Amino acid sequence: MKSIEEVNLESILPSNGPSIEEVKKYLNKYKNEYIVIKIGGSVLNDERLFKILIEDISILKKMNFNPVLVHGGGKRLTAKLNQLNIESKFVDGLRVSDKDVIKIAEEVFIEFNKEILNEIKNYSVNAKSITSKENNIIIVKAISEELGFVGTPCKIDTDKFKKNFKAGELPIIAPLGLDSENQVYNVNADDIAAFVASSLNARRLIMISDVAGVLDKDNNLISEINSAKAEEMIASGEITQGMVVKINNAINVADKVKGTVIIDGRVVHSILYELLSDKGSGTLIRA
Repeated sequence: MKSIEEVNLESILPSNGPSIEEVKKYLNKYKNEYIVIKIGGSVLNDERLFKILIEDISILKKMNFNPVLVHGGGKRLTAKLNQLNIESKFVDGLRVSDKDVIKIAEEVFIEFNKEILNEIKNYSVNAKSITSKENNIIIVKAISEELGFVGTPCKIDTDKFKKNFKAGELPIIAPLGLDSENQVYNVNADDIAAFVASSLNARRLIMISDVAGVLDKDNNLISEINSAKAEEMIASGEITQGMVVKINNAINVADKVKGTVIIDGRVVHSILYELLSDKGSGTLIRA
């Protein structure tokens, strides 16, 4: 006869994901632990991948983990600005946001946040939006005059944050924040995810994008590296472009977060394989 645990797992786990035997080994490891998940890249624009990812995150919640979702939305914003004939300008990879751009950014990101919220609820999971207009916990400061209304996180209201968990709700955080005068700012989602993970001493920070993880010079996936090795690879040019930001965030939070993982959102159930299987998925960066 199957145990209640096995029956429950059988009812919520996908048939093409990690096996029940594997999953059972990891239930206690992550039970009641914060797992901050930043979703970006093509998974946000591919309806099939998006639905699978949202289902996977709902499974984590049902297994009594504490997932925290942070989303991007840069491609959607670019598309909206193009539609309005507003040119996107970037400085060091950050979008210059004047009063017109920030108004549109806020609208686009909040609309997308609601889409994610509704999709999560389709899987019988309670969720709560965290945006500049609703339940904001992200306090920011401006980065520079040149960038306009682009901010960097400087404080998280962790008390308000933890009340969400007491209510059993899954927080869905938009890439927005407010300064001390309640001015809204556009914020890099990677930065928010890292700051939230550090503030909560999360067990894992998972960065979902369009790359398999960190690759060596022969383009083979590196399953695990420490901060010192990651810094060497950046200095030598093995790690470049957008991956540098992700790796630097991982290094910066290594003393507070037990591990940061970069995984490929294009791989079906990659988040379940990372957390709940022996082989994992992507690259784990530790202190």
